[in-house]
Amino acid sequence: MNLSIEPVAQQHFDGLRRALDTVAREKRFLAFTQVPSEKDCAAFYSSIVSNGWCQMVALLDGAVVGWCDVLPTRGQAKSHVGILGIGLIPSARRRGIGHKLMKAAIEAAWQTGITRIELTVRADNLVAKALYERIGFRTEGRHRRAFLVDGEYADSYSMALLREDGLTEAAQEE
Repeated sequence: MNLSIEPVAQQHFDGLRRALDTVAREKRFLAFTQVPSEKDCAAFYSSIVSNGWCQMVALLDGAVVGWCDVLPTRGQAKSHVGILGIGLIPSARRRGIGHKLMKAAIEAAWQTGITRIELTVRADNLVAKALYERIGFRTEGRHRRAFLVDGEYADSYSMALLREDGLTEAAQEE
């Protein structure tokens, strides 16, 4: 296994879109249930690169198997806040790749001046919630019926990590 964690670049765009499509079609982890158009994805990824925003990709033997981004929120009063998004294709899960991706993205986000990172996780995604907690995220609230997929509602949690909390000692050691 040859794993590389890198900042997103144009050569990753097609693989990143394929990974997003794979995770979206599972209808369990993302707000997307299908990938946006190739044009929309390319524009989104290009804006991340051109603005110097934080998105890391995981490459396994040269193929994109996941991503983690910490993207800015809108509004001057929230310029210190980033929103974390992460996804891994099924074959890349439970191998420590998500943890490595998150660590890299969080460290990169701190370097941009972000001091608070927020995320939303479905309440039934216990594996992801446990990973976020190991890294140091704390649950701040529950959103009832936050997702609706195929006629089924799912609750979600809001979680956040503050820069002064950093990464927990356990997360730093892994």
